[in-house]
Order: sequence, then C-alpha cells, then structure tokens
Amino acid sequence: MYEIMGKKELAKDIKFMAVKAPHITYNAKAGNFIVIIVDEKGERIPLTIYDWDQEKGIVYIVFMEVGTSTKKLGQLNKGDYLYAIAGPFGNSFHIEKYGNVVIIGGGVGTPAIFPIARELKKAGNKVISIVGFRTKELLILKNEMETVSDNVLIATNDGTFGKKGLVTDILQDLINKGEKIDLVIAIGPVVMMKAVSDLTKKYNLKTIVSLNAMMIDATGMCGVCRVSVGGETKFSCVDGPDFDGHLVDFDELMIRLSAYKDKEEESLHYCRLNKKIKDELK
Repeated sequence: MYEIMGKKELAKDIKFMAVKAPHITYNAKAGNFIVIIVDEKGERIPLTIYDWDQEKGIVYIVFMEVGTSTKKLGQLNKGDYLYAIAGPFGNSFHIEKYGNVVIIGGGVGTPAIFPIARELKKAGNKVISIVGFRTKELLILKNEMETVSDNVLIATNDGTFGKKGLVTDILQDLINKGEKIDLVIAIGPVVMMKAVSDLTKKYNLKTIVSLNAMMIDATGMCGVCRVSVGGETKFSCVDGPDFDGHLVDFDELMIRLSAYKDKEEESLHYCRLNKKIKDELK
C-alpha cells in the first residue's frame, strides 16, 4: 500500500498527486512511466512520471479523469492509499546537447515534457516549449514550464489564452521566422503528435514522439502495446515510449486505441450509476 502525501486540482478533471513510493524514485529518470493499481480489483493505469523527490521517496503524477479507473484515482485524497505502484518502466529520454530543442506538450502531455525539458536545459540546450490546450480553463503548469524553458509559447483552440489555434501553428511560425531547430519532441494526443510529425517531415526536422499505446503488463510480455515503427513491430513499454515520429504508423495506433471505446463507455456508465445509487443510500 502506498500513501498519498498530497493532492490538488490543477484544472477541471486534472489532478496532481504526490505518492510515497521510494522504490520508484530510486531509479526514476525523465521519460519513465509507472503503473498504478487503485484498489484490489482495479486495472493497471500507466502514467508518466511528472517529477520525483528521491530524498523523500515521493513520486509526483498529473492525470486527467477520463475513464473509470482515473475517476477512481481522482476520488482518493491525502492520507488514502493506493493498492500498488510498479516501475519505473520505459526507456528514459536520451539527454545530450542537441542545440536548439522545441518540445511540445498537448493537454496532459505537458506534465510529461516537464522533466525532459528540465534535463535538456541542464545539458546546455536552448529549450523552447510549446504547450496547447482546448481553453484557458484547462491550462496547467505554465509557471513550472517557464522555470525549465528559455521560452514558453501557449496555444488554445478557442483563443482564450496565448495564440488561437494549435501547437502546430506556433511551430510553423517558428519555422517561418527561421528559428534554428535541431530537435522537436512532441508528447500528447496521438492526433497532435501525428500533426507535428507530418509538419516537421516537410522540413526534415528530427522529431521524437512518446507513444501512449494501450498497455497491460508494461514488461513486453502481453504484446498489447505493439506499434508499427518503420514497418517493424515495436512494444512501446520496452522499446519506447519514445520513437522517431516520422516512422510511426499513427493511423494504426489510433485504430488500436479506439478498439474498446464501447466497453470503456459501458464501464464509465456503470461507474456513474453505481456512484449515484451509493449516494442515494447515504
């Protein structure tokens, strides 16, 4: 059992949580992820590590309540316990001095780019961070990203904050202005990572994406997280999660991610109905 040391709401349905898990923080690196099980009957939830404190043994995560399991996680509070946490999993991001790096986060992909941006900055890179959200109300970690970036550029779909439009619009602006770019990193919704990769391919800009494929055991044994990269089958949990964005078959990935949408909706409906009955019985 792992104690929740702190929790707060960053935006609507987006939660920050601090969990006591020394075995995670001992080996954690930028780009790693963990797997959480909320209770004895819970499913495994893969979540990117936002930050960690090795001395205190605390790992920090940011997640959005979308399905049944993340909603269950979001209902827990400081002092509650998680049933299990495993990890860290995945290959950490390869940090070196690339030069000028543009790192892009879409929505709750922003927490995932934070530690990578920090380590790239420490390695002597110029870091331009682009973050995108649907609206100002969902904007998170702006101040935190500013501490690890030379410049933070923000886009919102509705124009309520920063530039109206998409992260690719800002990236295109940088390219048009002649900004020297040695590496692009994109983490977020698959459709966003695909759009970024399609754009950078036109300009032959090296692009790394972090794939959020479906996952069960996170050790490469189940094969659920398989993705096609350069015509070869890879497992995002052990071969990734980072891959060359110009080689990823995003269309296949999106089809696989939508395979159980009806079951996810059914589970969420049952969860809401069950909570309503419990509330009425109180």
